[in-house]
Amino acid sequence: MRLKKLAALSMASVMAVSMTACGGGDKAADKAPAAEAGKETKAAEASKDGKQVLSVSTWDNDTSPQFQAIVDAYMEKNPNVEIKIIDTAADEYNNSLGISLSAAQPDPDIIWVKDMGSMLQMADKKQLLPIDDFIAKDSFDLSIYNGAAEQLKYNDTTYALPYRNDWYVLYYNKDLFDAAGVEYPDNDMTWQEYWDLAAKMTSGEGSAKVYGTHNHTWQALVTNWAVQDGEHTVVEKDYSFLKPWYEATLALQDGGYIQDYATLKTANIHYSSVFKNQQCAMMPMGTWFIATMMQSQTDGETDFNWGVATIPHPENTEAGYTVGALTPVAISAYTDQPDLSWDFLKFAASEEAAEILAEQGVFTGIQTEASLQKIASAENFPEGESNVEALKYTHYVFDRPLDPQIEAIRTPLNEVNEMILIGEYTVDEGIEELNKRVAEIKGW
Repeated sequence: MRLKKLAALSMASVMAVSMTACGGGDKAADKAPAAEAGKETKAAEASKDGKQVLSVSTWDNDTSPQFQAIVDAYMEKNPNVEIKIIDTAADEYNNSLGISLSAAQPDPDIIWVKDMGSMLQMADKKQLLPIDDFIAKDSFDLSIYNGAAEQLKYNDTTYALPYRNDWYVLYYNKDLFDAAGVEYPDNDMTWQEYWDLAAKMTSGEGSAKVYGTHNHTWQALVTNWAVQDGEHTVVEKDYSFLKPWYEATLALQDGGYIQDYATLKTANIHYSSVFKNQQCAMMPMGTWFIATMMQSQTDGETDFNWGVATIPHPENTEAGYTVGALTPVAISAYTDQPDLSWDFLKFAASEEAAEILAEQGVFTGIQTEASLQKIASAENFPEGESNVEALKYTHYVFDRPLDPQIEAIRTPLNEVNEMILIGEYTVDEGIEELNKRVAEIKGW
């Protein structure tokens, strides 16, 4: 019966949001002849006009502002530097970069990391330059990233700095709250208060029903809140800490306060359509959805009033704890410009860069009042200071830890999540299954 129901619901693995680099030893001896030839070419290029040449890897650069804006700003500040962009389509990026690094080529010098799993693979292959010595030499302050930089450490080594950043906030439909005569969600709300509010905001029947909130089908929309306080991660020997969060999600589902998982999966319903069509009053989702909603209003696709609040927090934490994922920026271990690469890396992950990217509607690993106000002043960003305050956080944890086997572990996480939410496993059975399968992967 379980297998039949599983097949009927098209059991694809649930995608977790993700919402997912001085001194690195003597790399010269490891370089292939092609890399040495490339080094000579770069040196020759630099001698033509006296500029130093730096190369950076990007994806979909023509259609995204997140890279070019920083490249242009750095060259404006450093007219003696020419930056060459090595751009690749997003779906080909990791493969193309892997080929370059396998050949130990000196280009690119700077690597924008597309996902955390690939960063771990590059680090294991010694393809990224450790930057701890650079950080110590410059007394570089990592506290500006609110804990995110420390979490980027892998095997007690820093290979990258936070660049782009997305984290979870709570979206809500102001018009639905106004119609119900209920106060908007505030920026200091516990999960219990949120669940109670979801029940209060549920109304109607059938196709006219408005759900109090919405949980997308990602496994992260349950497990994120279990790791929010930083006490656990989704790589553990014992997953019993997930039990209250699955029980709460099932209670929301059984109470009819969220759409049930099976319906969402079977109909392949996307979270954006649920919120845009005003079928829910609230929705936890990543900050990337802000730009989506702003564009939707610009295009005339939606015309209702909406807002954002700080993501609710567990009882044992204060407001400001959130969960998210980063786009790191690192240095290739094969660079022939380590000092210049470090200088660019510092700039790309600086407060100045954060404000530049804010003008493009891009969130970064640094929060400044200036960058937040720039985002808040953008056309169609919700009015009201509380919406700006909602974007601030005090503690930040990754939805997935830096573990070399995280991609393998995601499979049982996704499959067990689905089995619990369609009722094929009890919560206890799901936890037992997770404990067993993750132990097999980790060799515990």
